[in-house]
Amino acid sequence: MSVAIEVVEDPARACAAMLVSAAVGGGEIVLAGGSTPKAAYVEFVHAVETVGMDLSRTRFWVGDERCVDPTDDRSNFKMMKESLLDPLAHITQPAVRRMKGELGPEQGANEYERELRQAGPPEFDLVLLGIGPDGHTASLFPGQPTLQERRRLAVGVPQAGLEPFVPRISLTLPALTASQRIIVLAAGESKADAVAEAFGGGAEPDPLVPASLLARSAKLITVLVDPAAASGLDSGGAS
Repeated sequence: MSVAIEVVEDPARACAAMLVSAAVGGGEIVLAGGSTPKAAYVEFVHAVETVGMDLSRTRFWVGDERCVDPTDDRSNFKMMKESLLDPLAHITQPAVRRMKGELGPEQGANEYERELRQAGPPEFDLVLLGIGPDGHTASLFPGQPTLQERRRLAVGVPQAGLEPFVPRISLTLPALTASQRIIVLAAGESKADAVAEAFGGGAEPDPLVPASLLARSAKLITVLVDPAAASGLDSGGAS
């Protein structure tokens, strides 16, 4: 396992370049919700359009979803559809496997588990994740039982640890770390403490900082942060 911290002025643009690399020739890519991933998707679409990439062999998965209708403004998939999938539809047609949050946390998680198992389950080429100010990643929140799950690939999260306070569906730690590369994307000073606690020098796996648990079994983690989000890190980061 290795953790590489990259401090860049525009994490979204740097992330988009990594998405392109994973998508070239087909790839299994896990998408994340959030404003910085949204900006990365816009940059990615622009890159695909510029070079005319064929994504017909690329497959997108979803790391977590809120249990709302896919047309609800709180839906991660709605954001992904508007910023990534709809614009791509005019250029190329990747496969998409969305979480059906409208089914509720347990039924939705069970259905996504079946989809993942039927697919192999896939070893993802790239998993894109955010990190919350509380250290959560995907919808794996501090101190919750979902952090102990080792057999399932997707779980229901009945109670969110952060707004919006609606039930969720999330990939588990074993599913997220069954990947060639994880990108953790963070921007802004509000993420600085969480980034330092999860990935800074001397960081240890801690269930109160869920993102820190990724390092136990991930092959490669790239932490893409802007200077504000990196302000709590010591020089050199973690490795």
